[in-house]
Amino acid sequence: MSMLVQKKGRKEPPESKKKELEELINLIKSKKYVIFADLESMPTKQLQLIKKELRNDSIFKVSKKRLILMALEKVGLEKEKVEPYLKNGVLIILTDTNPFKISMKIDKLRIPAPAKAGLPAPKEIVVPEGDTGIRPGPMVSVFGKLKIPYEVRKGTIYIKSDTVVAKKGDVISQELASLLQQLGIQPFEIVLNLILAWDGKTIIPKDVLHVDLESFKSDLITAEKEAIGLAIEATYLDVPEALNSILITAEKEAIGLIQEAGLALDKDTAELTLQRAYAEEEAVSSSLGDKAKELGIEVAKPIAPQKTQEVKEEKKKEEKKEEENKEVDVSEGLSGLFGM
Repeated sequence: MSMLVQKKGRKEPPESKKKELEELINLIKSKKYVIFADLESMPTKQLQLIKKELRNDSIFKVSKKRLILMALEKVGLEKEKVEPYLKNGVLIILTDTNPFKISMKIDKLRIPAPAKAGLPAPKEIVVPEGDTGIRPGPMVSVFGKLKIPYEVRKGTIYIKSDTVVAKKGDVISQELASLLQQLGIQPFEIVLNLILAWDGKTIIPKDVLHVDLESFKSDLITAEKEAIGLAIEATYLDVPEALNSILITAEKEAIGLIQEAGLALDKDTAELTLQRAYAEEEAVSSSLGDKAKELGIEVAKPIAPQKTQEVKEEKKKEEKKEEENKEVDVSEGLSGLFGM
């Protein structure tokens, strides 16, 4: 009687797992980008908010690490390249939108969270001046230990001034975490932690994926200023922003040279030359003090441009009047000559 011997080996995966694997492969193939996220300490409420915000351009899929790695190998990504970043519960975001845009959208969807003892402060933490609503008792020692200036007013602890209780990176103590919770201060933030992205060819790590726009903007502004400065220094006329500055500088230098040489090529430079000459005379006179009067030195103020014009017009009127008088005198002479 022959016996059927079942071969030992790996068990056939259940049909549900086969179906899930096939679904993962098809989803990854259907989109340009795969973004991997860590679900550790991620509240369901926050995750639902992110899904809602990205529902028009992204698909969210949570699956086991082993199945995701198998699906990735089927589409050409070696598991050794991503396995160190993945944990048991993995979220993948499948999208045709640039991963950097997705990252920026997710970074904006942050929610405040209470401080946790033993974790570093994400930023400087300040407790504000005012009534805490906390009755004096055991908490008084906590205020003293944290060096928070206080006094008791109307039966509750009143913080006398804004006080920094932790700097960025300081480890939060149990006392501080408890106090911050009682004061309603939530210095931490919850945000979906994106681990990396893959575009079908290249892996984009976390530190590159997260873009600090303000810092990037500041760097661009600084670089632009430095570039314009170099263009001005090198007199590079092809840069419009530098050209204007170069022309203004050249004009100032030209006027300076004209003044230095005592030349007067037009009305503006003539006025500048006169003003400078007057300023130099006045400086000499001031330095001499009373001696200037003894020496008979008197500085005549330059006539203002408007005054100069008035003087010229007055002079023209006087000349015209003299000419008219001359005409009258001549006519009278002729009249006398001919007995008229």
